[in-house]
Amino acid sequence: MMFKMPKLLLLLCLSIFVFSCKKNDGQLSADPKDRYALDTEKVSEFYAKHPEFTPAKAKIDALYKSSANKMLWYDKDGRIDFAEVLYDKSLQIEKEGVPVALPYQSEYADLFEERDTKKPSTEDDLLVSALYIFYVDKVYAGIPPAESRKMGWFLPREKISYVSYLDTLMKDPSLLKEGKMENFSQYENLRKALAKYRDIEKKGGWATIALPGKKILKKGDSDAAVAQVRKRMALTGDIGSDSGSQQFDDELEQAIISFNKRQYTDGKTITPDLVSALNIPVAERIKTIVVNMERCRWIPADFEKASEYVAVNIPSYHLTYIKDGKSVLESNVVVGKALNKTVVFSGKMSYLVFSPYWNIPKSIVKKEIEPALAKDPDYLDKQNMEKVGSNYRQKPGPKNSLGLVKFMFPNQNNIYLHDSPAKSLFNRSERAFSHGCVRVQKAKELAYLILEDDKKMSKKQIDEHMNSGTEKQYPLDRKIPVYIAYFTAMADADGNVSFYEDIYNRDKRLAALLYQ
Repeated sequence: MMFKMPKLLLLLCLSIFVFSCKKNDGQLSADPKDRYALDTEKVSEFYAKHPEFTPAKAKIDALYKSSANKMLWYDKDGRIDFAEVLYDKSLQIEKEGVPVALPYQSEYADLFEERDTKKPSTEDDLLVSALYIFYVDKVYAGIPPAESRKMGWFLPREKISYVSYLDTLMKDPSLLKEGKMENFSQYENLRKALAKYRDIEKKGGWATIALPGKKILKKGDSDAAVAQVRKRMALTGDIGSDSGSQQFDDELEQAIISFNKRQYTDGKTITPDLVSALNIPVAERIKTIVVNMERCRWIPADFEKASEYVAVNIPSYHLTYIKDGKSVLESNVVVGKALNKTVVFSGKMSYLVFSPYWNIPKSIVKKEIEPALAKDPDYLDKQNMEKVGSNYRQKPGPKNSLGLVKFMFPNQNNIYLHDSPAKSLFNRSERAFSHGCVRVQKAKELAYLILEDDKKMSKKQIDEHMNSGTEKQYPLDRKIPVYIAYFTAMADADGNVSFYEDIYNRDKRLAALLYQ
């Protein structure tokens, strides 16, 4: 009786045999004699046949120029193993938050599954080179810097060297295969969140929660909406399990507190705002995660290695001060309203100003000060302001719009961090009220921490300078990086994601670029 091997098992055995017999370990042979020459006359034919790769021609040409126009992916032993890794990763590119599929998939399937690796053509090699550029562009480089600048993103972006990057990956393919390439940590966190939310989507997503009118439910209440909220929060792991109970109990209250805390807000009841957030369809949440994974590609991976920096995320209205690699201060902030958007950029904090004057920008003078003066000649005295020449400024003091201290990192946008006398603004769920600068709720604490190692400035002296009524500049003994960024979704190491309002309406435009 003849034993018939199942087709899947047969393919598996053949694959093991083929890969075990290969001598190539992922690196190109150093001997040019072992590598095939590229037929340059066939190059134009390749782009005519594959027009979607024409925009990448300059990058592909640079790869071959570095190899003296020798093939990159084939030598006398056949196709290098790294090409297989690259192809496999490209087929799963949606896991990297890339919503665009690999072009010419049927041709790639033929290339990797049917063609003789010992008899490569110029087209074969160019296809793999185009595959490499496609993957790196989509997963690591992101959209061109010119496009991100159009969306108000002026944080510096690293320029990728496709040649040196390829050399690194060929020497150690596991960097790509096992996801060991350096990224901004949020990228991997959001990657986990993306997998989680796509799994929820495959299982049908979540139902809409019904909360009529402006009803608010608290612990002890019984309502159908309670069971709906419980079920919805169980899907995303905000509550351990779905008991199906309509009774608002301790477990649900703690889940809501934890959920709100992740969004940097307070609350322990079921409110219309909470229900509105929970009702956003899973497909929209996935798109938001994808958009923010793209923004992660714009952040230099090594910025988190700095021992000290200040990071502000505009949509979450939140500031974090990192010192010696640890978060030492978290603070609410107020950012620019829609007409005075806070710019996304970085700078170096070099000095503090205690008891600052507020030199009022001419745009504010024209729109606010002059109309107020026309109605009330005593307006300047009432606001502790004065006119100096043709300019206006507000004198130092507890009512000064900049508060008692400002943190300066000179930049062309004239944006800085500062204190504020309007403390009530920090308690609002929406905090886009400033004229573009960033108001810091814990400004005094931030000053204490920045100067805690300065032997010339004690907490008592800081307090005295802040309340002296006389402006004083104080230089720092080092420059502290300040990053102002724009993320509408952020996740922890377990993929638990927090979503923030897209206050400047930038997500839709970026999504259109990514999903086109």
